[in-house]
Amino acid sequence: MKLSDAIRQFLEYCEIEKNQSKRTLISYAHYLGRFLIFAKNIEISKINLPLVKKYRLYLNRYEFRPNENLGVKTQNYHIIALRALLKFCIKNDWNTLAPEKIDLAKIEDRTVEFLTREELERLFGSIDNNKITGLRNRAILEMLYSTGLRISELTNLNRHDVNLERGEFHVRGKGKKVRIVFISKRAIEWVKEYLEERDDNFDPLFLNHGRTRQKEKKDLNGEYRRLTDYTIQEMVRTTAYKAGITKHVTPHTLRHSFATELLLNGADIRSVQELLGHASITTTQIYTHITNKKLREIHEKFHH
Repeated sequence: MKLSDAIRQFLEYCEIEKNQSKRTLISYAHYLGRFLIFAKNIEISKINLPLVKKYRLYLNRYEFRPNENLGVKTQNYHIIALRALLKFCIKNDWNTLAPEKIDLAKIEDRTVEFLTREELERLFGSIDNNKITGLRNRAILEMLYSTGLRISELTNLNRHDVNLERGEFHVRGKGKKVRIVFISKRAIEWVKEYLEERDDNFDPLFLNHGRTRQKEKKDLNGEYRRLTDYTIQEMVRTTAYKAGITKHVTPHTLRHSFATELLLNGADIRSVQELLGHASITTTQIYTHITNKKLREIHEKFHH
């Protein structure tokens, strides 16, 4: 079987039988497309360890921008996609390389960047709340920190999804896994204030309030006004810069801050795993170095 046919059938399997998200399908198609460009449309029976080694060298030397190579983590994403394809091939009794023979590159232990309470208040306080865009931005930042939502989970929210009276709602996260999310009283107040300033009945919880094109006004649900991930990422970055925060701040930094605050205040790791929507406790354990540091401070303070 040709490589291109195997990739096509694998993507169809991921879409129909595994019911994976559109974002996952796009990622698989991107990473496997790069392998197809490298290996040409060979027979999958020709995939072997020497070829994979050459592919890894190709990835390591690949410049996606002038003088900028792929990071080790991104290279591993390519290999993970290749292993998933090979696993699918083996499952279908197609002769090819066994995926378990391919190891991922070793990467440094992951660390997380988070904001202190003082930095968070500076971030929130740097927003001009006299404009509707300011109210929206404050509500977004408060929501991200209060709930620990991923940016895609936030942008997909509609008004009817969020119960502001109960202060909770359900969200469908990675792997289409549903989890309950709780909102702080402060975040609820800012979201309410933002919604009260709006004079529309559009579905999206957060809107782009810039000038709109006439032809798009036929969309009665306001989907064309829904904020994109990129817009929120840029808003968070510029707000942090305005607040004088030198750290690299992204929406995910607020998710890290949410988890860190929980752990430092005594939450157990399993509860934090559930609140973040992590499928594996291993993912949540990236925060343990933070709590270990806190334990050391407690030990030094109380044990002489």
